[in-house]
Amino acid sequence: MTSPLPLSAVDLADPDKFLDGETPWRMLDTLRREDPVHWQPEPAPNSGFWAVTKHADIVAVDRDPETYTSTRFTNLEEVDDDQIAIRRSLLETDGLRHQAMRRILQKPFTSKSVAAYGDFLRVLTRRTLDAALAKGSFDFVNEISADFPINVLARMLDVPEDDTQQLIDWGNRIIGNTDPDYADVLLHSEESDSFRNLPFRSPAAVEVFAYGRKLAAERKGGDGTDLVSLLVNQTPKDGVPLTPTDFDNYFLLLVVAGNETTRHAISHSMLALIQHPAELAKLQADPALIPAAVEEFLRWASPVYHFRRTATRDTELGGKHIKEGDKVVLWFASGNRDDEVFTDPYSFDVTRSRIDHVTFGKGGPHFCLGNALARLEIQILFEELLPRLSSIRLTGEVPRVRSNFVNGIKRLPVEVTLR
Repeated sequence: MTSPLPLSAVDLADPDKFLDGETPWRMLDTLRREDPVHWQPEPAPNSGFWAVTKHADIVAVDRDPETYTSTRFTNLEEVDDDQIAIRRSLLETDGLRHQAMRRILQKPFTSKSVAAYGDFLRVLTRRTLDAALAKGSFDFVNEISADFPINVLARMLDVPEDDTQQLIDWGNRIIGNTDPDYADVLLHSEESDSFRNLPFRSPAAVEVFAYGRKLAAERKGGDGTDLVSLLVNQTPKDGVPLTPTDFDNYFLLLVVAGNETTRHAISHSMLALIQHPAELAKLQADPALIPAAVEEFLRWASPVYHFRRTATRDTELGGKHIKEGDKVVLWFASGNRDDEVFTDPYSFDVTRSRIDHVTFGKGGPHFCLGNALARLEIQILFEELLPRLSSIRLTGEVPRVRSNFVNGIKRLPVEVTLR
């Protein structure tokens, strides 16, 4: 259980409070107990937001896009109409247009389609593990957590394996836009105004766009089944073709979402197993527990802290009056620690049942498109990894990404002995 934190000490807008791996949970715990729909002021140029921290409220908002829209943006940055038009991706659409854009790539991400990747994933996993474990001491993030999902994405995009490190670098620079170790330009710095029309205000987006456009030009008119070919050779069901800007933003979303979240989920899961050796022992004694344990991994990891919605009308939530235009931020990580839903939520329990987590969203139209793939990747990785380990221990500090958006681990230095 986290220790209490005064409500006056809560500041979800400050990325520095998300660096130690403990303070975020203390803040969210305080809000769930004392002010579940909390007005959080923000420094200029932003104007503040409602922090929604209870599981039931998060689910209610996520399932009501008519009242809480994604079209005004899904991160905390406040943008004007011109920026919205230029930067809108699948995440920033609702209604029929969202459904039509989502369906372009829905088939490759269904459970049935993903299951067909099983043999490939096992071969890839073994290759990744063979290279990493042979070193004895290594950075688990760099050698395993990042390497594995990015190679899956490379396969789905049909791009050379030699490009995977570049894809990882782009994801770091874009998502880590508040971390000086990653960002080309820190969000809200004066310099960032020059990049206001780019996703996350990241100059790396220009490089991603150029890379995607080259792939699109090569595959336009072809019969490929990779994700790029599907994007450039299909018209959405609503009959409105993707514009070049639509393609740019969709491709960038694939590059970022296809790597960052699964990578951090794997890292957090491994760290939890190291810190809870009895739970690791259970999975090693009975690997059949791993598929169900993946849901506890996802609950525990909560790789994305939040997503934003915007109120389309005056409404009420949790006894608070929400005004039209207010930012309403769903703290999914908080929902995953709600003691009204999870018994002893701060206990990591690989045999936990009825894990109603909101890591991928919950029943709303924006439920994560890649959820089945992420689950299978995590399952196969740990099915292949854990039987090989005699022991694994930390050998250094575990620094976090300076971000109140992505719950990321930068490095996980470990030493292993093998069976």
